[in-house]
Amino acid sequence: MRTERTDITQVLNQMRAMREQAQQLSSQSITGLSAEKLKINGTDSGFGNLLNNALNGVNAVQQDANTLTRAYELGEPGVDLTRVMIASQKANISFQAALQVRNKLVTAYQDIMNMPI
Repeated sequence: MRTERTDITQVLNQMRAMREQAQQLSSQSITGLSAEKLKINGTDSGFGNLLNNALNGVNAVQQDANTLTRAYELGEPGVDLTRVMIASQKANISFQAALQVRNKLVTAYQDIMNMPI
């Protein structure tokens, strides 16, 4: 099966649009974090809740990718390979990002623990 150029162009345009959305969301979330919104002792927000929400988001993306993969393998109509591959790549990227954050947190913890008092 040969892929037509319009299909590739559509996928590239979708990827560019998603990249722009991700950049906008990341810049909004960075500028949206203020001392007023992050209550240290509050239950509404905090580092633990932010981390938990991020991990739940990674899990949701992976579940979506698994669901689409199963649907494609079963031959369900309306599920094309492009959607499956994009969902799989999203899940992979989100997992890798979570892994990098975890590594940085472990390194920071170790650095703090090794500081002389």
